[in-house]
Amino acid sequence: MDNEKLKQFILPIVVLIIGLSLSFVLVQKSVTVFQSYSGHKKDVETKQTQIKDKQDKLEQYKKDAQKEAEKIKETKESGKPFYKPIESGMDSEAVIAGEFAEILQLIRANQIKVRSIKYDYDPSDDAFVQGAGAKYNVARLNTEMIANYTNYDNFLKELYKHEHFLDIQSVEIVPYRKNKKILLINFKLKLYAEK
Repeated sequence: MDNEKLKQFILPIVVLIIGLSLSFVLVQKSVTVFQSYSGHKKDVETKQTQIKDKQDKLEQYKKDAQKEAEKIKETKESGKPFYKPIESGMDSEAVIAGEFAEILQLIRANQIKVRSIKYDYDPSDDAFVQGAGAKYNVARLNTEMIANYTNYDNFLKELYKHEHFLDIQSVEIVPYRKNKKILLINFKLKLYAEK
């Protein structure tokens, strides 16, 4: 009788064992698929973040390029052309030399004494060097000068009338202690030239 009763339960037991086995396999497969999905989701999120960062950088580059284009347009509209040397293919120092000679001539013509001049060719913080360094040469001049009021006033007026584009960065004027008619001047100027 035990065999008879046992035969009755064999089919449901076999079905139960197969069902549990299939459930176990499906659970393992589901866990694997879920882990794979989670990994891919993290990869997609990482890629989306990288794309967003790259798009932000691209937008910043576009804004910088637009600002540079506006500066170049503004410079062209100012009516003063850039200094252009007769010969091409020269280094920064040689290109700027002609423009610098014109400025020195203005200084001498107005009887201004120069104590020192420091040069910085193609400074990395200049907008023209950053945006259009292949087109323009730039020289930053830090000059210490001595002059009286009249001579310095005439120099600034002539510099303003100068035919080529230049940029006066800063001017610091201090009267000489022993003679207040004499000025000690720290003058920063940028000269620009086309290559």
